This record gives sequence, C-alpha cells and structure tokens, in this order.
Amino acid sequence: MLPGHVAYGLGAQYGLRVSTETVVAWERGLTVPSEYELTALAGVLWCSPGELLTAAHTLREHRVARELAAEELARLLGLSTSAYLRMEESGRWRGNERQSAVLSEVLGLTAAGFVAVSGREEDLAELLRGAVTTRWQAHVRSVARLVPLERGFLQDVMEQLHTEYQALMVSTLSWSSTGTERAGATGDAGREFLAEIVDRFWRTAGVEGASG
Repeated sequence: MLPGHVAYGLGAQYGLRVSTETVVAWERGLTVPSEYELTALAGVLWCSPGELLTAAHTLREHRVARELAAEELARLLGLSTSAYLRMEESGRWRGNERQSAVLSEVLGLTAAGFVAVSGREEDLAELLRGAVTTRWQAHVRSVARLVPLERGFLQDVMEQLHTEYQALMVSTLSWSSTGTERAGATGDAGREFLAEIVDRFWRTAGVEGASG
C-alpha cells in the first residue's frame, strides 16, 4: 500500500482526516500517531498495534503494543485512570513495589525495560558512573532502588563493571609516559565506557535491552 492508500483507508474506515504527508512522516519516524491513530493504522494494515511498535520504549508504547486501554491497565495496577495517565504523560513511573511488579508482568517488561519506562535511565547512568569511578559499594543501595535485580547478583555486576573500568584507567596511566597518542586513544575508550555505562550494565547482567 502506498501512503496515499493508507491515508484514504484511515478516512474511509475510521473517519480520520490524515494527509499522505502525515503517513509518510509516521513511516520515517518524524512524528508519532496518537493512540487512536495507531489503532486505526493497524486496522488499515491488517496487523496489531504491537507489530507497528517493534521497538517500544515509553510506557504508552508498551501499553498500546499490548492493546490495553489506559483504564484497564490502571485498574490492574490499582490506580485511578487519571493518576496512571499523569505518570504516562510525564514519563516518570511512581508506583509502589507491588504496582511495579504488576506493571512489569502485564507489559512483559525486562528489568531494563522497566527502568526505561520509569524514566530512570539517566538516574541509573549517573549512579553507575559514580560506582565505577569511585567505590562501587557505596552505590549499591541507590542502584537497588532503581533496578529490580537480586541484591547479591547486583553487587557482582557492579563489582565487575568497576574492575573493567579501573583496568582501563590503569592502562591509560601506563601508556602516558610512552606514547601520548596511545594514551589519548585509551582515554577516549574510558569516556566511551562511561557514555555507554547503562548498556554495559545490562549486558553484564545478561538482561535484554529496553525494547526486549
């Protein structure tokens, strides 16, 4: 189907006034359809909304991919619809431990996915950078509040990351007296390590990424 055919189908079947240009923008990821537009689009294309959201990242995207209405998910979580929607719109999950467990189960979230939809990835990155550059033990409790992993396993992961980063920094120091070019390259590797700290954390933990 060409974009024009899709736009026509949205109008004929669902009464949506959507231009061909808008459909093209959706295809290219330049704009995002509303929840109703996404459901209608899936109907026109004879697929499920989840198939159109192959890499869901936000709480809303995960919910729509599971074809759950906001009211239904809020009921399962024991929240009012308005309270749930405020969290969805703000991108910050504020549910308690029980509600977080239900959310992960209903939406099929990995630990990484839960942190992502909670809006806590940058908080986690900041804590992990502190853990690998200073004493990792001092950051375990704070990381445990964000990440739904068993405490002992979490400690092992953080210790391993700390060891890897410190080894990289030792390599930087050992090269500094013999070759500035090599030292600079290793320094770049250290900065890259910190920039990718969250992805490294999940890989070390053997957890699928946020969209898994």
